[in-house]
Amino acid sequence: MTVQNDVTAQGVILTDVAAAKVASLLAAEDRDDLRLRIAVQPGGCSGLRYQLYFDESRMDGDIVNAFHGVEVVTDKMSGPYLTGATIDFVDTIEKQGFTIDNPNATGSCACGDSFH
Repeated sequence: MTVQNDVTAQGVILTDVAAAKVASLLAAEDRDDLRLRIAVQPGGCSGLRYQLYFDESRMDGDIVNAFHGVEVVTDKMSGPYLTGATIDFVDTIEKQGFTIDNPNATGSCACGDSFH
């Protein structure tokens, strides 16, 4: 797994593989106004749940990082929960999809969809 070196102290890290996957998904959408947004919302077995989606809006206080032309946006409320988290993309026989390795999570549920 390789990670961009130009990451700021705040925000998430998008691996090269994940950036390539996001870029291909954005190209399929055929829109140039979308960015990848990651947020933390209350819910799930452990109390907090990740949300990962394409968004066209910007909010006051958004933390924005760019990786190979892909913008990753985090809102100011989610930022403290996600600082230093790494988003990767896996494509194996067992699993396909985006993964989030978050050093701020002290525990998670068995399904892996929520954390605390």
